[in-house]
Amino acid sequence: MSGQDVAVVVDPGVPEEVAWTFKANAQLLSRIKAGWRPRPEPDPAPGSPFGAVALVGAPLMLALAIVFIVAGSIKLAFLSFSVVVCLFLAKVLSPRSQPDDERTDEHEIFEQARWYDGRYHLPEDFDPEALALMMRTQRAVNSVLGSHVNAEGLLDDVRNAVMLPQQEWEIARLLAKLSALRAEHNQLIARGVAPEVAQAVQPLERALANSEAAVVARVEALERYAGHVADAERAYHARGQIEELRARLPRYEELVAESGADGFAVPEISRLADDADQLEETLRRSVGEAHEAFRYLDG
Repeated sequence: MSGQDVAVVVDPGVPEEVAWTFKANAQLLSRIKAGWRPRPEPDPAPGSPFGAVALVGAPLMLALAIVFIVAGSIKLAFLSFSVVVCLFLAKVLSPRSQPDDERTDEHEIFEQARWYDGRYHLPEDFDPEALALMMRTQRAVNSVLGSHVNAEGLLDDVRNAVMLPQQEWEIARLLAKLSALRAEHNQLIARGVAPEVAQAVQPLERALANSEAAVVARVEALERYAGHVADAERAYHARGQIEELRARLPRYEELVAESGADGFAVPEISRLADDADQLEETLRRSVGEAHEAFRYLDG
């Protein structure tokens, strides 16, 4: 397992566009967190003197070149055209030729990262134990939100879309805090603890262990919910396949009748309707169990 297995976790209160930007730029966010800063943007003042000269001088030199051509002075006309080209390049290469609103992605992400500091977590915010729990959390959330039964509205898709990201964020926030405290505690212990302090350390260690157990319980509740959804998903797909087979059944019956193979017809074919009914019941039961798990998760 590595940090690449865990996506950036963003507070659901952050605008969706910003959240997607953060999730797509984990490496840049890591660099920003490590102290990286983008180069200063160009001064938004008006264009440079070279750009201004080029803007005014180029049309004048072009007009002068036309005059020289009419007068038959090809050398002077060529010289004028050369000056026009140089002025054009001066304008294009001027540092102010770029509109002020053409900001680089790095500058925008840097400013967004500062503005929403504390409202997103990166894989490096979690120690190995927390990282494993975070991966389990995201796997459970993604499996539910990506399921067909959720997309078809067989689950409470609206509440899923709201509550599951909130659960993911809360778990990430707690795991990041737990990781930070655990790292500080381990550093303290690594320096050696006097016998007089050892007894005082024990309640702190129990607090860390109890907090981790509480987060694990949240993750396991998510996984139970995702498990029920997976059962419903399997029943959903199986039902679809049975319905497809039922639609083809008349063609099979026609073939059997025309070939005179009635006596050799497989009895199981006629049980497709029963199978479909059983799968329908399984699907309803699985969805009901998922709803029960969801209420437990919500409670």
